[in-house]
Amino acid sequence: MNNKQQFEPLFEPFNLGNLNLKNRIVMAPMTRNASPNGIPGQNVRDYYTRRAENNVSLIITEGTFINHPDVASEVPAWQHDVPHIYGELALKGWTDVVNSVHNAGGKIFSQLWHMGGRGNVDDYTTQEINGLIDAYVEGALNAQKVGFDGIELLAGHGFLIDQFFWERTNHRIDKYGGSLAKRSTFASELVGSIRRAVGPNFPISFRISQWKYNFYQEKLANNPEELETFIKPISEAGVDIFHGSTRRFWEAEFKNSELNLSGWIKKVTGKPTITIGSISLEGSDFINYFDEGREAEHNTNKMTGLVHKLENGEFDLVAVGRAILADPEWAMKIKKGKVNELKSFTKDAQEKLY
Repeated sequence: MNNKQQFEPLFEPFNLGNLNLKNRIVMAPMTRNASPNGIPGQNVRDYYTRRAENNVSLIITEGTFINHPDVASEVPAWQHDVPHIYGELALKGWTDVVNSVHNAGGKIFSQLWHMGGRGNVDDYTTQEINGLIDAYVEGALNAQKVGFDGIELLAGHGFLIDQFFWERTNHRIDKYGGSLAKRSTFASELVGSIRRAVGPNFPISFRISQWKYNFYQEKLANNPEELETFIKPISEAGVDIFHGSTRRFWEAEFKNSELNLSGWIKKVTGKPTITIGSISLEGSDFINYFDEGREAEHNTNKMTGLVHKLENGEFDLVAVGRAILADPEWAMKIKKGKVNELKSFTKDAQEKLY
């Protein structure tokens, strides 16, 4: 079997409700800090369009800030160069991006982001929590208004939604705190509110991680039973697809099973999932890069295992991050079997918007 034949399952179509995707390849969300005053410009439009032109089926944008006072209070400078999903000029910029991606044959979701600027969720009043939900709903409606094909909620990596999940950042004694199931209440209410606002046919993706920034071995759920108790209410509130964020797609999430996080989420919810984690790269994962500056060589040796997992139904879509950042033509080269032409991930790829 040649390379082209080996990767054919990645290029089978997939339907997410009424959304038809031409293949299984997703561009993962990656913060780019390239939108002055929160306004995506022509460079951002061209950056995403370049991937759509090269056979990426679904693009999930970098995190876009919702309209909330402490959305970025931990890193105030980011308020000025992370794109917004509110404001006339920002929405006009996103309209241009969306139209360009659609003209190139791709689909695109907006990832809604609140960094969790207080560092924990303990002192939010009930009124403030309602305000947070309102800000997310506004962002989702704005995304729908400008033509995005769906949204993704960033609910991992230690940011706001994840701060409600994690016992180290949630010591509340009301309905939003306590057991792991109760700590998912905010997320369930948030998803339900968004679903009611956008209607039944606008896809909602939910990106979740076990690990947190600087706490890479942490787990919200230590076994499948805890995962099911925690995530099923969120699923039932209106999530269409889950995005299990892991450092390496091939690593099993729990003992006595080969399923990764996305595989287990699919098993306990019955919903489609997206996998991610060092796709076609070796020598360094994204944590190694940000902590140590280590680059990564392209290597497709583990892609056989990826395709095998996909064919077995462990997950449905494959999100590619650093590899597609380094090489806009990644998906097209994989489709044509030109793996020897893939580019490695370098510091320059991270620092340059192309």
